Amino acid sequence: MLRFNQRFLTLFGFTPEQVAGQSGDAVAALIAPSRTTSPQIPSEELFTAAGGLLVERSSTPLEAAGGGARLETYRDVTAWHRRVESVEAGRALLDTAQEIAHIGSWTWESGPGRGTLHCSTEAARIVGVSSGQAPATPDAFLALLDPDDQDAVRRAAAAALAAGESHEIEHRIIRGQRDLRWLHVNARVVRDDRGAAIRMVGTVQDITQRRMFEDQLRQSQKLEAIGRLAGGVAHDLNNALTAIVGYTELALSGITDTDAAWADVREIRSAAERAEAVTRQLLAFSRKHRLQPSVFHLRQTIESLKLMLERLLGVGIRMDTVVDDELPPIYGDPGQIQQALINLVMNARDAMEGNGRLTIRIRLARIDEAFARTHVPMPAGEYVELSVSDTGAGMSLDTQAHMFEPFFTTKEVGKGTGLGLPMVYGTVQQCGGFIFVDSAVGSGSTFRVYFPPAAAAVTGDTPPDAGETGTATILVAEDEAAVRALVVGALSSHGYHVLPAESGSEALRIAAGHADPIDLLLTDANMPGMNGIELANELVRRRGNMHIVIMSGYTAESLSVSGVSQPIAFLPKPFTPRELRQKIRDVLARDG
Repeated sequence: MLRFNQRFLTLFGFTPEQVAGQSGDAVAALIAPSRTTSPQIPSEELFTAAGGLLVERSSTPLEAAGGGARLETYRDVTAWHRRVESVEAGRALLDTAQEIAHIGSWTWESGPGRGTLHCSTEAARIVGVSSGQAPATPDAFLALLDPDDQDAVRRAAAAALAAGESHEIEHRIIRGQRDLRWLHVNARVVRDDRGAAIRMVGTVQDITQRRMFEDQLRQSQKLEAIGRLAGGVAHDLNNALTAIVGYTELALSGITDTDAAWADVREIRSAAERAEAVTRQLLAFSRKHRLQPSVFHLRQTIESLKLMLERLLGVGIRMDTVVDDELPPIYGDPGQIQQALINLVMNARDAMEGNGRLTIRIRLARIDEAFARTHVPMPAGEYVELSVSDTGAGMSLDTQAHMFEPFFTTKEVGKGTGLGLPMVYGTVQQCGGFIFVDSAVGSGSTFRVYFPPAAAAVTGDTPPDAGETGTATILVAEDEAAVRALVVGALSSHGYHVLPAESGSEALRIAAGHADPIDLLLTDANMPGMNGIELANELVRRRGNMHIVIMSGYTAESLSVSGVSQPIAFLPKPFTPRELRQKIRDVLARDG
């Protein structure tokens, strides 16, 4: 006997006459012909009925009613299934969005420290595992963290659960054996009606590259600040050296090599030259060194230095050079770049302690966007790459973080000045290039320098030799008394009429009280109060055209001369009296 209700008829579109008198199996076959379950076995199944309905059928034997009797219920689950499909589609869309944004999501049920942890596919990828291997508990996740960060993460989560609604933290995680990554975690606590924390939901993002860029920016800013300090120190030292070099030249010109003081004065001169070399390195680091740039080929640099470099390395170190054909020239100061290469080679020699292999390679490097993103601030493009590789002890990350800082050295006292690599850094920066290092303790080091190819050749004039005396009137403004006395003596002794002043304001007073013409202003660039450029502007405004010579320990390019209507000549410090007089003659000769 078959019994059914109205909902059954409505669900499948039957009339009472269609099913009356039919057996249960016959009606079941009409509904779902593919049914294979036995009537005596409880079962559940989903099937698609006429009209596309998705129906859930549950069949249960009724033993109390006699053999063969059973109860079958049918439920339309079409709408429910569509909702499930919609949820699954939304989850897939969310997974895709997280993959594109590189931001994963996670949920800690019942709060951190207990319960379960659920991670999205992207969150699992970020922590370095497949979605099926994602950490299932808070403790399993904490075990992946850098040991130094675990306590901080625990405390941040506990504080959010105890009093806050959210927390944000950056920490490190170790993927695999040695892959250290930085993560940014943002989380919010979900509470029940009583205020008790029931779960924490949040996002996780891999910020390793951002942290690397931030570290590079901080290092660049630190080096820039140190560079300004080094430039200022070198500028002040150049003032002292100008006096020392100048007065030793004057002293030597007044004695002969048979005089008892001759050797002592020459030794003073040699010491001053060594000090001048230190200022050159400081100014090179600060990118304010006086350059003599030209267009040249790095191949020529290697060829000219090869024999000397081999002697510097010694018999225990083998040097290999590999230079590609048809390399474009570069633009820079050949002498400074030679010195930079020598510094790199000597640094490698010391790292190898007398035994090893050094390789110098020059090639044309084509840098793509992906490489440039990990070597900030170098843009993509073509470069002439100079690399110096050694098989020495290598450097730790801490050493690499400080290696370009002036006076930083890992060598024993008396065996290093700490200026070699800073000089290399400054020279490369002045040439518009970039320098990077690959190194690890026990694995040697490779310094890679990237020079932009030269656009055009630049030539310079050779200054004429010194000669006759002069009669011009020269206003001298210099705040350093020793330098001022040297300049006055060097010019007065050769016939010039010199008006000395120790500041810009005093120079203006002297000029105002001098009725005769002033042929030339010789002024220091940096003075307290009114600087040299401001003094030149004011004197030209008051007295009309006059020749202007600026003295400075910096480069001419580093001086701001905007607004000066007259041509300005530059005299770098330190200089000798002979060089000073030659510059004055050259400038005065412009009138013909």
